[in-house]
Order: sequence, then C-alpha cells, then structure tokens
Amino acid sequence: MNTPDERYEWIDAFITDLRHRRRASENTVRSYMRDLVQFAEFLERNYPEVGWEAVQPGIVRAFLAELHRLALSPRSVERKIAALRAFFKYLRHRGFTSSNPAQAVTAPRHDQQLPKVLAQQEVEQLLTAPQGEDPLSIRDRAILELLYASGMRVGELTSLRVQDIDWSQNAIQVTGKGNKTRVVLFGRAAQEALIDYLNRARPVLLQKGGGRDEGWLFLNHRGTRLTDRSVRRVLDRYAPELSTAFKPTPHSLRHSFATHLLDNGADLRTVQELLGHANLTTTQIYTHVSRQRLKEVYRKAHPRASEEE
Repeated sequence: MNTPDERYEWIDAFITDLRHRRRASENTVRSYMRDLVQFAEFLERNYPEVGWEAVQPGIVRAFLAELHRLALSPRSVERKIAALRAFFKYLRHRGFTSSNPAQAVTAPRHDQQLPKVLAQQEVEQLLTAPQGEDPLSIRDRAILELLYASGMRVGELTSLRVQDIDWSQNAIQVTGKGNKTRVVLFGRAAQEALIDYLNRARPVLLQKGGGRDEGWLFLNHRGTRLTDRSVRRVLDRYAPELSTAFKPTPHSLRHSFATHLLDNGADLRTVQELLGHANLTTTQIYTHVSRQRLKEVYRKAHPRASEEE
C-alpha cells in the first residue's frame, strides 16, 4: 500500500523521466500528469487501501467505466489508458510492480478523423499575413514560413538553437518524440525569412532580455525562449486574415505540409521520414486526406460528376 503522498511521488518521478530522459513534448507531459492525477484520485475515492503495486486490470476497467459515465470522448479515454500503460511500464522497469495492469485493458475504438488541412491558397494567405517591419512581425514571418516549409512540430520549433541550422544544405537537425533526431529541410522562402529575422529582429529582441544569448533561435518580446503556447498565439493573431472559418494551429500547418507534398507527387516514405513518424501507418492518414481533396476537385470541376457518382 502507498500513502497518498507516495502515490504522487511516483507520478512526479515518472513525469520527470518523461520530460528529461524521454524528451516528451510539453503537451504530452501536461496531459499525462493530469491523467495520472485523475487516476490517483479515483484510487483514493474507491480503493484507498490499494497501492500502485496492487492495481489490477479490474480496477483500471472500473476507472474506464467512470470515464464513460463522464461522457469523455473515445480519444481522451484512449490517451488516459496510454498514460497508465506508460506509467506502469515505468514502475515495472524499476522493480516496483511485477505487471502492467493497463496493458490488458482495451481502450474503446474511435473513428479516425481526418486531420484538418489548409488549402495552398489559405497557407499563402497565412504566410503573408505578418506585414509589419517591427521585430515581432519579422519573427512571425520566419516562424510561419519555417513551420510550413519543414513540417516540424511546435515543440521541435521552440527547441531550436541558432547553431542547429545547416545553411549549406538548408537543413535543420531536430529532436522529436522519444528523443529521436531527424533532419528537416526548408526552401528559399523560409531561408530568406530566417535570415531577415536573424539580422534585423533577433538582435533587437535579445537586447530586451538584457543581451544574454542562450542560443535559442526564436525569442519572445522579453528576449527569452519562445514557448509552444506563444507560437499558437502567433497563429491566432493572423487567423482572421484567412478566407476560411477554420482556425489554424501549428499542427494544422504540419498536416498541410504533408498533404501538399503528397498532392504534388511526393512518395509516402519520404513524407514519413520528413515528419519523423515511426510507423508508415501513421503517415498513411494523409493519403486519405489527399484522396478526399482530389474527389472534391473532381466533383467541382468535371461537368458530369454528380453527387450520385
């Protein structure tokens, strides 16, 4: 049996490992923390005598039943089960438990939703939205151009250092999920935006932070490292410039990057490598998006393409 304090100490230890050894994104870290705290509170209410080492699959299923009563989406439930599996795997590797009770529990299946993608014209509207010549507008242009050019995740973008850029190859080595590294590429438009930012904006922002340079590529208005949330606010700022009601996110630019590559003839394996997907099946979702877009174009453009077809 664990005391409540001991329960949370193990959660804290796991979260520290997740953040520093496994280099998980901050979104994953925060979500897993909430999920595990929720499960710990469930144990305190319903199984106060049961410690982590005594949790059985039946208790995890009872937790699932409670989530069902709360009407959580299948996707949210699936993530909570993933958090529990990762946590009990951590405990088992440290010899604290002898089994993983969440491994035997099946999360409810959910219909796979196609990622939301901006049309190429909408991407162009977004990339040209920052019109100012002040340091933040110049920075925002570089951020948007690089996100779309490379397909990198927002956490990878905010972890970039100036020295990570290989100007001779227009390439950047990024560290993604699971602490895996890969090389992403960028074209001339992103190159010009980055050079402009490094020459005209970053030095000004750096001075606002007292001039101390820690090497981070993208800085906020205080001259310190930009956060994931700040990048999302950048997209929120320019969303009204789009001719669509869809509110873009850094990840929708990643989706758009992959889909537009496939639309223009890139092969699936190349897109998988650029995105940093471990499994090709993860990348294949974009073939469905691309096919759906082809159908829409066909139905709108072909004179004999009716809804019945």
